[in-house]
Amino acid sequence: MQLKGVKIGFAVTGSHCTIKAVLEQMPRLVENGAEIYPIISPTVDSDDTRFGKSSEWKEYLQKTTGHDIIRTISEAEPIGPNKLFDIMVVAPCTGNTLAKLAYGITDSPVLMAVKAHLRNQRPVVLSISTNDGLGINAKNIGLLLNMKNIYMVPFGQDNPTVKTNSLVAKISLLTETVVDALEGKQFQPVLVQY
Repeated sequence: MQLKGVKIGFAVTGSHCTIKAVLEQMPRLVENGAEIYPIISPTVDSDDTRFGKSSEWKEYLQKTTGHDIIRTISEAEPIGPNKLFDIMVVAPCTGNTLAKLAYGITDSPVLMAVKAHLRNQRPVVLSISTNDGLGINAKNIGLLLNMKNIYMVPFGQDNPTVKTNSLVAKISLLTETVVDALEGKQFQPVLVQY
């Protein structure tokens, strides 16, 4: 049990096409001993898409983690002062969230949770999923790769022929990335081929 007793703040943002794959990794974290506290963006909280309904995602999160979902900025703010988590995961982490993190913008529960957590010099793991990772968001990924206490789930081009700028994390490596991040190490290699 590599993660026995580890408290993980697990933030889910609106890359709806990857939410199912991300949530399927939660039981693995729990099996490794982690205690997970869910946080969701407003989009995940309210939007139904062809990939799933918000009510289904929220039901799964509560059932799998056994904890209430943090859904507002004011609910996320105490994360820092109370040092609630050992590590935070943002998965999937959209291009929008990446950009706002890179520039310190705090306008959602997820961004507040990350900001509050980072003030304690504790690790944050990002599992990117963005159609513009090799476009307008490339600079933000670069900034975040060089920030203290930020770690990335290894990522690569998921469909370079059709979506040339798209980058998606290899979510099956989430647990390994979390384990290494808790030790202050970036799981390698960061760039993977799909």
